[in-house]
Amino acid sequence: MSPLQMSKGTPIDCSGTAEDRGLAQAANARPSEVAEILAATIGRVGTARADGVIDADAEAYLTAQHAFTQANDPQSLAEVRGIAKGFDVPEADIFAHLHLGTLRDLKSGARRDSDGCSAWAVSTGPEGPMVVKNRDLSGPHKGVQAVAHHSGPDISTGTMLCVGSYGSPGAYSSGLNAKGLALADTQVAVRTHRVGLLRYFLMTRLLAECATVAEACAFLKSVPHAGGGTLVLADTSGATAAVELGASGAVITTGPVVWRTNHFVTSELAEDTLYPEGDRIAGNSRARFACLENNLGQQDWQAEDAARLMATHVGDARPFSAPLCQHTEADNCQTFSSAIYSCRLGRLMFSAGNPCAGKWRTYHGPT
Repeated sequence: MSPLQMSKGTPIDCSGTAEDRGLAQAANARPSEVAEILAATIGRVGTARADGVIDADAEAYLTAQHAFTQANDPQSLAEVRGIAKGFDVPEADIFAHLHLGTLRDLKSGARRDSDGCSAWAVSTGPEGPMVVKNRDLSGPHKGVQAVAHHSGPDISTGTMLCVGSYGSPGAYSSGLNAKGLALADTQVAVRTHRVGLLRYFLMTRLLAECATVAEACAFLKSVPHAGGGTLVLADTSGATAAVELGASGAVITTGPVVWRTNHFVTSELAEDTLYPEGDRIAGNSRARFACLENNLGQQDWQAEDAARLMATHVGDARPFSAPLCQHTEADNCQTFSSAIYSCRLGRLMFSAGNPCAGKWRTYHGPT
């Protein structure tokens, strides 16, 4: 790994109502980025239609999901509406884009591209509780990431600092709010879905409404989930949790150290994991899980130590090395960023690329 190079970063400003925050994405995007943003959103929807992933059954599911979201999470739909208006694309296509992972699962995991991620949280250390994530995505997402500061009347926790993507709602990958609650997700393809709250909407809502891990877990237990994916969470008190989002309900694990990759591990949900054929990231999920399991208990973690762990490759000199930092010569399946949230410090350390390059920016977060 290269020596860590640190610089200060400035998040884009997304303020106002949920719809205003969606509109702000297009206002902040550079003209040179727009084609890439559209390729990563409505372009993927077009491909899914051509592949038969979005058929009559999928459209019926999307209709039911839209009605559920309108009734239970109208702020998320307002943000989607703002994104669509800002980029002058159909709102239905942005909504479908956010459900593509679910729709592919419903087609038995058919994949042209994939996402993955490795995430963990610790309750103690020299810098206090932390949430850490490597974001592994396929080619169409490259270059559309954004670190954004969100504030508005519906964010009762004050403000949020989120890592996401242009064309997608707030905490599309991870985030930290002004109360010190941090969270990150990982993708898990599953056999079972239903009409319920989509993870990409859920994450923003948790940061907007919950101050602690306990509040977030209570909310997670109270709502129906569309199914798929995991969350890791930490707060300033040192509470941490890993949550598997099954269509049958959320299964929550707590402890001083928690971690997840791209498969379910609890007895309640492990058998629901769907391993898409030919998906390299899903294929090495167990190796990455073992790498985290065998390294996380060895020390009190601080941000620079976390950065070095997340730069681990196969064959590196650490126990159970694995491709936490993923590379490929093809335009898919690689680590596009790494995020390290310090809950008590209100800080994000962010690498917009492979963490082994050692190039990091710090963002001093929500107040």
